[in-house]
Amino acid sequence: MFLNELSPAPGSTKVAKRKGRGIGTGNGKTAGRGHKGQKARSGGGVRVGFEGGQMPLARRIPKRGFHNVFAKPLETVNVSDLNKFDDGALVDAAALLEKGILSKCVYGVKILGNGELKTKLTVKANAFSAAAKEKIEAVGGKAEVV
Repeated sequence: MFLNELSPAPGSTKVAKRKGRGIGTGNGKTAGRGHKGQKARSGGGVRVGFEGGQMPLARRIPKRGFHNVFAKPLETVNVSDLNKFDDGALVDAAALLEKGILSKCVYGVKILGNGELKTKLTVKANAFSAAAKEKIEAVGGKAEVV
């Protein structure tokens, strides 16, 4: 096999539609945009949620309670997930990312008490639920708030 013999699997690639290339293509003249109007113009169109000047739905419905836009949500990890670590290991956000328990760590980690812990660990996290702290200390581990 040579480089010049390589080709994609049959059916895996499609030829792009070439718009505005004559009436025989079925996509000529207006190129699928219809006749005139805001959406037919170059750079035309409206922002997401725009309803033609009518009061948008997001502003029509009532708002309840308080939502803190500056909140820093914590990623949650259950005690049962910590069994992936060896006995006596140090568990922190970096270790959780390395083991694949967390996919991303934006602001911090909270350990929740769901499941059972079988290994003695030193766990460093931003927050612990009461049940999680209890379970970690019951097997002789340490729960340290960072």
